[in-house]
Amino acid sequence: MPKVLSIILGGGKGTRLYPLTKERSKPAVPFGGKHRIVDIPISNCINSGFRQIYLLTQFNSASLHMHIANAYNFDRFSRGFVEILAAEQTLEHSGWYEGTADAVRKNFIHFKTQNPTHYIILSGDQLYQMDLKAFLDKHIKSGADITIATTSVTREDASGFGIMKIDKKQRITAFMEKPAPDLNIDDWKIPENAREGIPEGKDYLASMGIYIFNADVMENALNNNFTDFGKEIIPMAIKKRKVNSYVYNGYWEDIGTIKSFYEANLDLTRINPKFNFYDEDLPIYTHARNLPPSKLNKADMNRSIASEGCVITDAKINDSIIGVRSIIESGSELNGVICMGADVYETSVQREQALAQGIPPLGIGKNCKIARTIIDKNARIGENCQIGVSGRAYEDGEHGDHGEFYVSSGIIVIRKNAVIPAGTII
Repeated sequence: MPKVLSIILGGGKGTRLYPLTKERSKPAVPFGGKHRIVDIPISNCINSGFRQIYLLTQFNSASLHMHIANAYNFDRFSRGFVEILAAEQTLEHSGWYEGTADAVRKNFIHFKTQNPTHYIILSGDQLYQMDLKAFLDKHIKSGADITIATTSVTREDASGFGIMKIDKKQRITAFMEKPAPDLNIDDWKIPENAREGIPEGKDYLASMGIYIFNADVMENALNNNFTDFGKEIIPMAIKKRKVNSYVYNGYWEDIGTIKSFYEANLDLTRINPKFNFYDEDLPIYTHARNLPPSKLNKADMNRSIASEGCVITDAKINDSIIGVRSIIESGSELNGVICMGADVYETSVQREQALAQGIPPLGIGKNCKIARTIIDKNARIGENCQIGVSGRAYEDGEHGDHGEFYVSSGIIVIRKNAVIPAGTII
């Protein structure tokens, strides 16, 4: 019977998601109101019956450690675990992880004790729901040494991915990293006999960065100094090993940038979102906080999500996600806002002490107007603030750090623990 170890790559510094990654690792960034990004790949593993999961990370891992400890506790009979392996110094290795392949190589000492037959490599910043058991079954049935999950893309999108050429038996025969837009790659199109279920116009197969390796094959493939799976290990393996494609036709999105993160979150508010949190058979697990239900003291809410523990008073909220313990006061209007909420409730005494020091209470004060904004956790926004609604467009040169807020792709990000004084216009 196959024994699978799941390895989730936590990513590097997460610069594309900055400032959300200033104080936390990329997998620990809140998502969808009450979850963290890492809950997606972990839930895919658990729902597929793969319960021995390692998470490799090295930057700002304290928040991630706390989330994993609070969320994933298996009983002793399941032999399951979710364990974080942060970069560590040993007698053999004294440096950081130098890439995805290097991170796995440096942890073989932990993996080999489990005696796996297969390794499945997953990314920590992608949004999808995949039956990984079906992926494994297809891999074993094909007799491949390595199977790469691929998704169909248009020629325009192909320039942003590693593109695979396959034969009629789904074997990958060549790999091309991010082909230039003006390069003719017609001979890389998906063969007609392999197009079942693939939409018209999506003629190329892009790597999803999700791999299954036979255990001995991966250990052999990493017996070198190469540091990256996508750029080095996979192209080398295609030349020497039987590497197959597993075509995934479901929704898949890389949420590693502020823009993609913002858009993927807001898509959850649509009537029929691309990603489904409401499938009872495929739940997305997370930390159970035992919070009270949200309290709406009169609110006009449309196409929005309110997580548990919120108190919303006489506010208008459209196309927005309201995170746990969010406090929104009367007269405020939110349009296209991701509010990540708070880690704790503020007591009445703490609230009065903050006000006495001229500091707004936790949450969003009265009569605020906010649009196209991500509000990180524990932010304090005073009364009568206008954020993203002044009609002011940020030019390319103005993107970046502005103190208590950050601008990326025209999206305003209010930093974690930020204090925005009353009457502020951004």
